[in-house]
Parts: sequence; structure tokens; C-alpha cells
Amino acid sequence: MCDSVDYPTKRDLCGVFFRVERDGKWCNICYSDMTQEERGKVRESIANRLSLEEQVGWWSSLADIIADALHEVGDEFDIVCSS
Repeated sequence: MCDSVDYPTKRDLCGVFFRVERDGKWCNICYSDMTQEERGKVRESIANRLSLEEQVGWWSSLADIIADALHEVGDEFDIVCSS
């Protein structure tokens, strides 16, 4: 990978993958491992391809998947945030 871009550590935590071009090569990258710019491109692509109603369902699904992954990490490492 290119040294000029600081990519997040590859963890594959949420399990939702997209084809992303990095350093001239197409890679399968987990949504939670993308840069903010890459996530922005995904959002733009979803907005251009789906109706507003379909977008709501799609983003709702993604939120559920990420919440489940976050809960699983918390369970695995017994993490509890206090208020």
C-alpha cells in the first residue's frame, strides 16, 4: 500500500465488504476498515443507486450488522462502558 495514505488497521469486524480501489488495485475492504473518504464514496454510491425508501432499509440493515459486531466484540473482551 501507498505510504502517503494512513489506512485503518484491517480487522474485518463488521463483515460488510465493498470493492475499493487502493493504490491502483481493487480490494475487498470491510466497511469498518475504510477511511472516511472511502465510506463517503460508498454513501454516494448508495444514494445514486437506490431509491430513498431502499436507502433507509439498506442503512438500517448496516446499522444492525455493525451493532451486532460491536456487541460481539464487547462480549468477547468483557467490555462495559460506565456512564
